[in-house]
Amino acid sequence: MPWDAQRPGGGADSGPDGASAARSRAQKQCRKSSFAFYQAVRDLLPVWLLEDMRASEAFHWDERGRPTAYSPSEALLYALVHDHQAYAHYLLATFPRRALALPSAGFRCCAAPAPHVALAVRYNRVGILRRILRTVRDFPAEERARLLDRRGCSRVEGGGTSLHVACELARPECLFLLLGHGASSSLRDGGGLTPLELLLRQLGLDSGATPGATAAAGTPAVPGELRQRRLLLLDLLVLYTPAGAASRARCELLAEPLRWQRLLGEDKFQWLAGLAPPSLFVRAMQVLVTAISPCRFPEALDELPLPPFLQPLDLTGKS
Repeated sequence: MPWDAQRPGGGADSGPDGASAARSRAQKQCRKSSFAFYQAVRDLLPVWLLEDMRASEAFHWDERGRPTAYSPSEALLYALVHDHQAYAHYLLATFPRRALALPSAGFRCCAAPAPHVALAVRYNRVGILRRILRTVRDFPAEERARLLDRRGCSRVEGGGTSLHVACELARPECLFLLLGHGASSSLRDGGGLTPLELLLRQLGLDSGATPGATAAAGTPAVPGELRQRRLLLLDLLVLYTPAGAASRARCELLAEPLRWQRLLGEDKFQWLAGLAPPSLFVRAMQVLVTAISPCRFPEALDELPLPPFLQPLDLTGKS
């Protein structure tokens, strides 16, 4: 830790002016140290070197105005952004609760719970997300649910959960991992939408129409690959939403039945719109998939007769 950061205003710099100058130098040194740590994580340097840096330098000023090192939680945020899987795995194995604790005020905009799960989904860090979910298996149920069902900042993240982020950004692997570990698909974001309703709205926009309204002519078509990923997201959500869509979403589907039938297929449209029960195959898959304990997910998937739409998912994070 820099000497000035340890003793701001000490020695020859005593007095108001000297203390201010010492603090300014300490802040400058903290910024340099912080940038050096950022570069080290970005360049995927060895874990031992990163931990040596984290333990020996002051990187920022805490809420009490004291220079301090990065916590395991803050270091994990860097590892997530730069996909340093080895460092993330080390932090989660060595500091399981501290790594998923709330970071300091400089790393967040509000008092929302720790953002690590949502950040892993946003950056599509499937391998690190799987490790996080494996870590929280041993947490008490209430603590695990608080992390998985965290509501993001209403100003920046729209008050949505990690499932909302996965639907918004079309991350089927992340969505499947979260659902398999018990994330709730019934929570609503700041706009009052469940993940399923948000996904249906996006599919409606993709097809050139806002659900429940007529789209303007000339709306550019969404790329086919993105649409297929969103349809895959819908198939996954169906497995964990046995009750189907809520009444508001059903009304939106029934407002333009022909368009939605073409987009979703007849059977899926009939069920989501509340006109028919799910097929026996879908119901059987709902029972099989939801019967898997989070402690055995996703490993137990290998024991199930999976349909083709689940087979391409890479839940290992190795690809």
